Amino acid sequence: MSKTDDQLNELLNIDTEIKSESTQVIKKVKTDRSANVETDYKYARDNLYNLVERGQDAIDGILELSRETEHPRAYEVAGQLIKTVGDTAEKLLDIQKKIKELEKEDEQQKIGTQHNHLYVGSTSELQKFLKKNGKTEK
Repeated sequence: MSKTDDQLNELLNIDTEIKSESTQVIKKVKTDRSANVETDYKYARDNLYNLVERGQDAIDGILELSRETEHPRAYEVAGQLIKTVGDTAEKLLDIQKKIKELEKEDEQQKIGTQHNHLYVGSTSELQKFLKKNGKTEK
């Protein structure tokens, strides 16, 4: 810095030193998998119910139009719409199945972990060890 800057800083009582001070705050948010799964399940289920209901309304309309016009294309569209609504209703059952599978996985994780132990050594050493601890029958 120049002498002028120093004088101005002194007159204005300004500290020109750059202080590097940064603090990082890291929040670890532990998300509960089961809560997320349940929220997603409810959201998907509500959306699928809504789609099925709207599909039913659309089917009613297209069937009425098909009867009035007796046009083959209208009947074709009605058939496709019925199939689509049926597939959507089937997805509701798939969601149920997937939720049950996820719950089963969670239960298996809660049961505990399996520990596999490996013994490295000869059988005679193992027998000596077991005899020493009194675990072999004679």
